[in-house]
Amino acid sequence: MELTPFLFGLYKFVKYGVYPLSWVVALLGVTTLLSLFPPHPSRLKWIRRSSVTALVLLVTVSSPFIANQLIGSLEVWYSPPAISPSDRYDAIVVLGGGIDKKGSLRPTDELTSYSRNRTICGVDLYMKGYAPKLILTGGDASIFGSGPKESPEMKRWAHRLGVPDIAIVTEEEARTTYENAIGTRRLLGRVPILLVSSASHLPRATALFSKQGFRVTPVPCTYLAQNKPLDEWNNLNVFHFLPSDRALEQSQDAIAEVVGLAVYWMTGKI
Repeated sequence: MELTPFLFGLYKFVKYGVYPLSWVVALLGVTTLLSLFPPHPSRLKWIRRSSVTALVLLVTVSSPFIANQLIGSLEVWYSPPAISPSDRYDAIVVLGGGIDKKGSLRPTDELTSYSRNRTICGVDLYMKGYAPKLILTGGDASIFGSGPKESPEMKRWAHRLGVPDIAIVTEEEARTTYENAIGTRRLLGRVPILLVSSASHLPRATALFSKQGFRVTPVPCTYLAQNKPLDEWNNLNVFHFLPSDRALEQSQDAIAEVVGLAVYWMTGKI
C-alpha cells in the first residue's frame, strides 16, 4: 500500500476542502470575523459578498434538483450489465463502503448501508453462478488509532446470506479505492471480474481496476438518484427546490467523486 498513516490522514483531511459545506462554513466564518471589527464601507461590502455567496452556495448544493443532476451524471455512466446465464467470470469483487464502529450505544461494529447493499449485490451474482469466488475488499480506514476492518464484517454478512466460507476471499488492508485495486490484483492477477459498487462510485473504481489490468464488467447498485439527469426535468415540482440535508450529502458525494477522478487521472492511476 502506498500511503503511510500520516499521508492517509492528510489525504482524508484535504478531502474536506472539496466539500461544499466546508466552503459555506469558511464563508460564514469570514463574515463573522469581519463583523467583529468596527463598521467600514469596504468591510461592509465584503461582509455582504461573503454572506450572500454562502447563502447561494448552500441553497444550490442542498437543492434536490441540483443534487440529482450531480449524482445522476455519475450513476448514468454504467447501466446494469446484460449478463447471460452462460457468462462466467473468475471472481466477483465487492468494494467496501464503510463501517460504523461499536461504542457506548452501538453494541457491535456494523456495516454501513453502502457496504451491506454492495455485499448483497455481490452475493446475488454469486448465487446465480457467474463466478466461483466472492472477493470482499476493505480494511481499517481509521485515521486515529485502529478500528474494525470492513471485509471481515462483509464476509460475515455474506455467510449469513448463504455463501460458503470456501467461496469467500477477503482483502483486509485496503483503505482507498486505489488500494482496493492493488490488493485485489495481488490476490487474483489480471483476470475477468464483475466489479460491484455503488453506481456513483463505479466510474472511478472501474477506471482504477482497468488500469491494473483487470477485464472489468461493472455492476452498479445503490442508486441515489431516481431518474437520469435529463428525465428529472419531466418530473419537477416545488419540493425539488426546497433545501434538504439528504440532497446536500448527495451533492458532496458527487463532487468528491469528480475530484477523486481528476486527482487519480493527474497522478496517472487511471
